[in-house]
Amino acid sequence: MKILRKQDTRIPRRPLLWLAAALLFTLPPMFGSLPSWVPLLFLIALAAKFWMEPKGYRLRSLVWKLVLVALILSLLFFSYGSLRGIEPGVSLIVMLTSVKILEAHTAREFHIMIMVAWVLCLCGFFLSQNLAIALCLLIAFTLLLVALIQFHRGSSFAFWPPVRTAGKLLAQAGPLIILLFLFFPRLSTGLRFQIAPQRGASAGFSDRLSPGSVSSLANSSEVAFRAEFPDGKIPPLRAMYWRGAVMWHGEGLEWEAPKAQVALPSTSQGPPHGQALRQWITIEPHDASWMFALDWPANPPAGAKLVPGNYLLSNQPIHKPRRYEVVSYPEIPSNRLHSREREPLLQVPADTNPAVRALAQSWSAEKAEPRAIVNKALEFFRTQGFRYSLSPGEYRKNDLEEFLFHRRLGFCEHYAASFATLMRLAGIPARVVTGYLGGEYNEIGHFFLVRQADAHAWCEVWFPDSGWQRIDPTAVVAPDRVNLGFNSFLERRGGAGQLDSQSVLARNLARWPIFGRARLGWQTLSYAWDTRVLSFDGDEQESFFASIGIAGQGPIFFIIGTLAVTIALLALYAGWTHLRTRPRGDRVKIVYESFCRKTAKLGAPRDPSEGPLDFSRRATGLLPTESDRIRRIAKAYIALRYAPAPDPTMLEQFAKEVNFFVRTS
Repeated sequence: MKILRKQDTRIPRRPLLWLAAALLFTLPPMFGSLPSWVPLLFLIALAAKFWMEPKGYRLRSLVWKLVLVALILSLLFFSYGSLRGIEPGVSLIVMLTSVKILEAHTAREFHIMIMVAWVLCLCGFFLSQNLAIALCLLIAFTLLLVALIQFHRGSSFAFWPPVRTAGKLLAQAGPLIILLFLFFPRLSTGLRFQIAPQRGASAGFSDRLSPGSVSSLANSSEVAFRAEFPDGKIPPLRAMYWRGAVMWHGEGLEWEAPKAQVALPSTSQGPPHGQALRQWITIEPHDASWMFALDWPANPPAGAKLVPGNYLLSNQPIHKPRRYEVVSYPEIPSNRLHSREREPLLQVPADTNPAVRALAQSWSAEKAEPRAIVNKALEFFRTQGFRYSLSPGEYRKNDLEEFLFHRRLGFCEHYAASFATLMRLAGIPARVVTGYLGGEYNEIGHFFLVRQADAHAWCEVWFPDSGWQRIDPTAVVAPDRVNLGFNSFLERRGGAGQLDSQSVLARNLARWPIFGRARLGWQTLSYAWDTRVLSFDGDEQESFFASIGIAGQGPIFFIIGTLAVTIALLALYAGWTHLRTRPRGDRVKIVYESFCRKTAKLGAPRDPSEGPLDFSRRATGLLPTESDRIRRIAKAYIALRYAPAPDPTMLEQFAKEVNFFVRTS
């Protein structure tokens, strides 16, 4: 009983500190996915534990424990409406861990908290798999290992040894983890888990264009997608129109895409013209079906369709990051525009203002050619004092006259919508296209990062001789927006003052070379994590096997091979460990013999029958200048030589002392 009571003591403070640090690193995925009160209560419980522990307080009463559990269940039910699902389940684990923190005080309960914390690490990875969260959870896992080592080696053990030991253990496990990751057969999916719906997914894109719908994204730094050009054929920034949706139905300044879309037949258009541009695009989840590609995509990737208007739609909503390949051409000739297609492309609201009608009809007088009408419209926007602004004020869908004749202040959606309406009034089929323009090139990772702030809208008109052609009225009002990209445009025009202080601070820091390179490096690491680790699914594994010449083997081959290599690695590690932990007496003797050879060279040779103590007394008389060091070396040698189990730390110090004596004497 006495032995049991001795082991069942309070948790030492230093292991508890390591555990608390680990639990703090499990918080980031909670703040992104769970109700804010869950991680806050978790933090309060952690802080209360450090106030209670020195005073000997803890949660003892069973009644209070039951009350807290009932309160937790009530709060969870109130927040979610149910206790079923991944998020309520993780929240329940977090809250029960908080209660366990308040009541824990024994060694057994410390081990339980360690195991529960490892479960929290796993839950955090289920909630989010981005690189920042993965690094936090890796740190948490490492700190939990350090806490265990510190606990079993004693609270008085120094700070660095448990950290060093944990690092060695993880480094030794690294090759095995890489081996299993690359070679163990897997399902078609990678390491992405979408058990819970994503909160705050990049929902900036929509199938509806209304005044302010695009300009509201100007402050958003959320990533829409990333694009690579594997063939090295990179178009200029002003030509990077990423096509997203085509809107046919217009109500002045408000436009909408068709609700139901049918895939285009493969024979609906002729062969493409111009140079093919191949793109690898990794799109962020947005819980809809939109996919993006440069104008004009020729064929849909797997799991998607090309719909009227030549834009891509996924067959299933995109709930997690998706990587696909698509080929675009600068021009895809279309067939003749049928009358049944032409009619909806000329529809305008019945209540269109007479002044707006008169303006469009003045351009089409005397049977002007469609290209001449387009040029007149562009000249109107260029010369009549129109301005480009992130905050043009509020417009309603029927405020076309207000925009064209009075305020003349707008963002890209105002110019695209008004231009398309004017073209229809002038008798030219027109439609609005929404997507993104440009992007930020990452020179380290060699990819373009397109953010929600790069959202853009433009117009397409039908010419009888060439089919659909892109017309961007924003380019005549604010050419720098098209030629330089959105961020460069804001900096040149002083538009950064229209953004929030956080965005301005980020832009100012980005001008510093060291911060700019660090930001690009982090983007590259995040992109590699998404495309090389999380997306390493069955298809990617097959490609890897083909690259090393072992493709076509069955899963049994890889399972047996992986197990064989794993056993071989473990055997090598066991042999290496055995060699490292062999008795150290031989080394003590070898080091001491090097010391004796050095003293002999200095004029104090050791007699073979002379003991270490007698020799040290005689050597100090012959070498008085080295007497202190000779005594220290002799004393250490005697302690190591005749000790039952030599102290490794003392042995290392003895070896350093002798080596220094040999070099400097």
